[in-house]
Order: sequence, then structure tokens, then C-alpha cells
Amino acid sequence: MTGTRARFPGGGRDWADLQAEMRARSAGDVDWRRGRTPLFVFFNDEETYEIGREAYFEFFSENALGRKRAFFGIGSMEREVLDFGLDLFSAPEGAEGVFSCGGSESIFLALKAARDARRAEKGIAPGEGRMNVVMPITAHPAFDKAAAAMDLELRRGGLRADRRADPAALRPLIDERTIAIVGSAPCFPHGVIDPIEELSALALEAGVWLHVDACVGGWLAPFFTRIGRSTPAFDFRFPGVRSISADLHKFGFCPKPASTVFYRDAEDLARASFVADAWPNGRFETATLVGTRPGGAVAGAWAVLNHLGESGFRRTAERLAAMVDGYVAGIRAIPGLELWAEPDLTIINYGSRELDIFRVAEAMGANGWLAGLTREPKGLHAMMSMLHEPVREEFLAQLAEAVETVRAAGTGVSGLQATY
Repeated sequence: MTGTRARFPGGGRDWADLQAEMRARSAGDVDWRRGRTPLFVFFNDEETYEIGREAYFEFFSENALGRKRAFFGIGSMEREVLDFGLDLFSAPEGAEGVFSCGGSESIFLALKAARDARRAEKGIAPGEGRMNVVMPITAHPAFDKAAAAMDLELRRGGLRADRRADPAALRPLIDERTIAIVGSAPCFPHGVIDPIEELSALALEAGVWLHVDACVGGWLAPFFTRIGRSTPAFDFRFPGVRSISADLHKFGFCPKPASTVFYRDAEDLARASFVADAWPNGRFETATLVGTRPGGAVAGAWAVLNHLGESGFRRTAERLAAMVDGYVAGIRAIPGLELWAEPDLTIINYGSRELDIFRVAEAMGANGWLAGLTREPKGLHAMMSMLHEPVREEFLAQLAEAVETVRAAGTGVSGLQATY
């Protein structure tokens, strides 16, 4: 630890003073409101943003942990949000869901359920050898977090030429101690949806759990399909799919923190749950890793989903699809650049075979654009929402200028490293 440790405040500062300092501290932040960041913030339109914000603060103090005993309004809203997701994801009778605080938590819960299901099926007691998860190299690092916490081995398989998971590469990695295989909808690095129908068949053939990580696109992808885009299906219509994670605070456009995880069978929800009954206060049970959850996140999600509804999400899908098409066309028009994958939703990944794309990223950074990077293949990356539409022409013009600047400078290698 370096520097001087801050002393506990004496108190007595008013809001105007505090607000001024907070704004001063963030004055150097990347300007997300002007589309300068390729991730972290997700925006549909101002009205949706304000509805989510107002709903959140309407229930600012309520704790969703108390939804069954004290805050019945939050409980009813949470129930409806989960029902909306079950409907959207073609869930069968008997399916169930959980409202969590983020994609990492949703993935952790799904893998806990998968682990405990495999233990029960194979008669494996806790501590009797290490179990494993089989997944493509593009699966999110949240699986690494869950594996570290539960002492699971991760076995990674390669991709097809279109950068989607290759079932043939995953098949030989599966054995008796495999608790689950994983597919993404879409994968974060390249923005493509893995062949979930094929992975479903593989899961059924091998007798293992298939988890679909739809944290990025789950709440939006079905509407891309409904407006006529060739967006692959990924949900419970495929019988091998046993759980799905999907973030509300990404392309559901809901206030943070809000995610969901759904199970084909309510028994799997029970496996994911945590129960303690040894302390003086009696039985304690949660279906989430955390206990306290912000009631405002539940209310914000309920309000946004009801505000947008089917018609609103269709309009959003149309606007986002048109924006992505514009970016793709503009990138392809710049000599030396190419798309590394055809985007299924709003993630684009592109690079160059002629020059160091990370040097282009450095040039863009000098103009205030935060660069998203991929390491393999070396590329630029963006997960776009409607914040990026007003700046599209500006971005593409400066991208073309940056490419020419790097080309004119000749050989050289950037010192940038790809980080999330």
C-alpha cells in the first residue's frame, strides 16, 4: 500500500459540497455519455433510462432478501420478471428462475447446481476427486471464478472457422466427472452465438448438463429473431439445455445490478440454493450467493420490462441492428481492416493483417476513445448500445485516420495488452 491513508471523515459536509467533489473526481472519466467506452454502460433511450432510475429510487431502501416476509411488492415484481424470462426463453412447465446481482453470480449458481446434480447422479461425495467443466476458449472468465471457488477443472476446446464453439473439439474432453458443458449466446470476444442445437445434442449424447451463458444477449436476442434477423436460437427449446444465465442490466437495459439464471427443472434451483440451520436464528435459505439484494434493482427491472414490452424491444432491436450494420459497413470500407467474425447481435470484433491494430487503438485513445481489445486474434472490440449511434460517423472517420497514421508511420509494435 502506498500513499497516505485517508482518515475517517469528521462529518458535517452538505450535499452541494459532496456533489461538487464527486463530479470533480470523475471529471477525467471516459465520456460514456458520448459513446467513448465500448463496454460497461448499456443504453436504449432517455425515457427507458429515466423510468429505470425512478423505479430504482422508489424502492431505494427495500431489501429483496425480505421479499417473502416484509417487502411483498418487491416479491411480486421479482416473480413477474422471472416469469417474463421463462416465457421469453421457451421454458417448459416446471422450470424456475432466480434474480441475481450479476452474470458472474448467475454462472456460479448454475455450476453449483450442475455440480450437485452430477454428484447425486454418480454417487460422488464431496471431496472425492476433482470434477470438471468443458467449454470453448471463448467462455467468460466468470467460469474461472466459479471453478476457483468450487475447485473445478476447466477443460477448454477450440473454435470453428466462424469463431463459434466446435462440438467436435469439446466431445473428447467430456468424461464421468464432467458436470457441464458450456455454450455462449453470444460469446463476449467475437459476438457470435455458439451452435446451441449441436451442443444440446452433444449434452444429451454424453449425459451431461448444458449451460448457456446468455448474459450479454439473452434478453435481446429473441427480438432480433422476431424482426427477421438470422440470429441463432439458444434457449430451452433445445432439450439438452438445462440452465441459462442472462443479464438484465446489459441488453435488458435495466439498472445495475440485475441478472437472472433459469433452470429447466425446479429441482435444480433447489440444488443451487444455500441452506443453513445451525445457528440460533433458525433456518436460513437463499437461492443466490448473496443475501441482501437491492430492492431497487428488482423494481427497476420490472418497470423497464413493462415499459418496453414486446413492441419496445422490437423497436430497440431494429435500431440496434441498423446501427451495427452501419458500423460493420464503415469498418469494412476502411482499407486494411476486416471483421474477425460476423456479429449476431451488437458485439463487433475486427482487426488487420497489414498493421498492428493495437497501435490504431493507441491513436484512438489519444482522441478520447477507450479501446476494447482482443488478444487472439489481435483486434479491436466493442459491445455497442444506442450510445454509439450518434457518434458513428465521428468514430469511423477517426478510425480511418488512425489507420492511415499507423500505416504512414511504418513498422512498430504497440505496448498495449488486452484486458477486460
